[in-house]
Amino acid sequence: MSTRVEVKGRDMAREAYRIETNAGRAYVPECLMANALRPWDKPSHQDAYEWIAAHRKALILAVDRLAAGAAPRPPYDIMTLIEAR
Repeated sequence: MSTRVEVKGRDMAREAYRIETNAGRAYVPECLMANALRPWDKPSHQDAYEWIAAHRKALILAVDRLAAGAAPRPPYDIMTLIEAR
């Protein structure tokens, strides 16, 4: 299992944040974090970074599963793999 999550930025067109783990890179949709933060609005960068840090373990597991060709558990199943390592 990977041990790190690095935020690589926000993809405005996809309304998602790019993250990188030891297993690969993936998009984390803003709607995944908005439900927990402010369902009526997009999260601020600060909120998004804090949410990603708080959900680090689940995001690592989701990217590991995506890189292995399996689907992550909901609600992380809406993440998209960019590239496996």
